[in-house]
Amino acid sequence: MTPVQPAGALTFEEARHLQENLREPVRPGLTGPELDDVERRFGFRFAADHRTFLSAGVPIGDRWPDWRCGNSEQLRKRLAWPVDGVLYDVEHNGFWLPDWGTRPVGPEDAVREARRRLAGVPQLVPVCGHRYLPGLPGSAGYPVLSVYQTDIIVYGSDLRDYLHREFATGGISTAPPDGPRYIEFWSRFID
Repeated sequence: MTPVQPAGALTFEEARHLQENLREPVRPGLTGPELDDVERRFGFRFAADHRTFLSAGVPIGDRWPDWRCGNSEQLRKRLAWPVDGVLYDVEHNGFWLPDWGTRPVGPEDAVREARRRLAGVPQLVPVCGHRYLPGLPGSAGYPVLSVYQTDIIVYGSDLRDYLHREFATGGISTAPPDGPRYIEFWSRFID
């Protein structure tokens, strides 16, 4: 997949406008210190467009992570979901990437080796349901991925595009002509 540059970072005003199309209530946005606290508590960084979206408002509903008041254990599970899904496929479905070398014989050994190899992949951060953005600090314009084990597809070329496609009626796609930006490790599933 060819890396492309985003058309432009999501603005606060755009985020507020896009949130008007959501089918859930939206609470006041997270402040800078609140966003920093979430990142520190859970050990990841929001991408720039995700920070902008959450500073404009926090959608509330079963599918949306509540970074202000949500259950910490549930939020941790949602953060672990993408890697746990890959590990599930390693253990139960024989999944193994060729560049990982020879697959260990036993499922426990295979899971242990896969977990070691997955330790350094970019963290995927939940947006809504099983839609995720990579937690690449300072970055904007990365695709929103739908993640279910190793079945991973692009749901939007960036957060703006995802919100248009998923929630806006008749929204115009902002997808770049060359496709979504490359995300280390995760993009291999969508090539």
